Amino acid sequence: MKQKTITMTEKESHRYEIIKSLIDGVIDGTEASKQLNLSVRQTKRLKVRVADKGLTGIIHQNRGKPSNRSLDESITKKAAKLLKEKYSDFKPTFASEKLEEIHGIKINRETTRQIMIEEKLWTVKPRKQAKDKHLWRPRKDNYGEMQQFDGSYHLWLEDRNEEMCLLASIDDANGTITKAVFAENEGVKPVSLFWKEYAEENGIPLNIYLDKYSTYKINHKKAVDNKDLMTQFERMTKQVGCNLITAHSPQAKGRVERLFGTLQDRLVKEMRLAGIKTADEANEFLKEYIPKFNARFAVVPNKKADLHKKVGKRLKEKMSQIFSIQNTRKVNNDYTIMFKNKYYQLDVVQDTVVYKKDTVIVEEHLNGDVKIRLKDTYLTYSVLPEKPQKQQAVNLAAITEKRPTAWKPPTNHPWRNGLIFGKQKSDFIRKS
Repeated sequence: MKQKTITMTEKESHRYEIIKSLIDGVIDGTEASKQLNLSVRQTKRLKVRVADKGLTGIIHQNRGKPSNRSLDESITKKAAKLLKEKYSDFKPTFASEKLEEIHGIKINRETTRQIMIEEKLWTVKPRKQAKDKHLWRPRKDNYGEMQQFDGSYHLWLEDRNEEMCLLASIDDANGTITKAVFAENEGVKPVSLFWKEYAEENGIPLNIYLDKYSTYKINHKKAVDNKDLMTQFERMTKQVGCNLITAHSPQAKGRVERLFGTLQDRLVKEMRLAGIKTADEANEFLKEYIPKFNARFAVVPNKKADLHKKVGKRLKEKMSQIFSIQNTRKVNNDYTIMFKNKYYQLDVVQDTVVYKKDTVIVEEHLNGDVKIRLKDTYLTYSVLPEKPQKQQAVNLAAITEKRPTAWKPPTNHPWRNGLIFGKQKSDFIRKS
């Protein structure tokens, strides 16, 4: 008859020796329980089992049996099939979420990882120690105290489109995406529109933490000594009372950098599953996706206050003016203004007095309108079809609220009294 082989661990072998000493009467139950680090009651149970079954009595009774929590084989096969067909490039955590959300298969991420390793969909990578270790900066205490902002160029629609730019802001206190929009680029107009809409929806944050991209900061060496040199975006945020903080490295604004890393994995796949093919569809999808993302990844802030500054009625009326591209120009001798190869002829009647060589501000609004402002007054104009002929002098001395006429006062008009009196006086002096 073939003998049965019993495999024991070192711990079980040690336990067996102690129980055998207890059975042989070498030690008593109290001493045995101390050596086994078990209760006297459990020690007695082991003694009875070993006395009855021998070596096998010391081995755990569940060894070799299937776990009570093990998955049904049919569920495992179904999950493996779905992972191969639909989620082959998903990470285990994300794949387990989709299996439960879409297919009703509840498998934890570790089990999903093991299935993916078995099906060769996931490769175990050794952990690497970071060469440069950075200390994490503590989160801000309140919502709205700081927004980390950046733009990410990526194939968000994979091979269905070219690279798009995702502009996104994340709150530093609770880690929620406060706003995200797909735009053409990270230029001043898309960024200005982003923060104008942000202010109207959420209010104005105390600080915005971003990088030194040319849209946000003038990087010329002389700008250090001249604080008046600022970008259009710096001027906008200053006017609404928001402070800009520029980071010296990507690690400094690590929350938004990690956000883009997560979105480039998860959001791309979510849009693939939803069949998103255009930028407009992607922006509509973000409205549904952001609340779900925040529910999954948000953290509880240290304090409950919201430090966003509300946009009052007066500021709301000036938002279009503040978030516009502004440039200064001079009024020419013929009361025209040249801007971007176009000539704007000022109307003869204005709400304020306009002189030649006056400095005006040309505003390019985000909706495409062009407005010309002198101090706080907008001037009316017409766009000339072609370049006007050069005029050295124009009879019109200034543009005022009243239309000028060709009327001249008669010689006996009170305006001329000073001249007439002067002539009469000289005649009187001669006669005398």
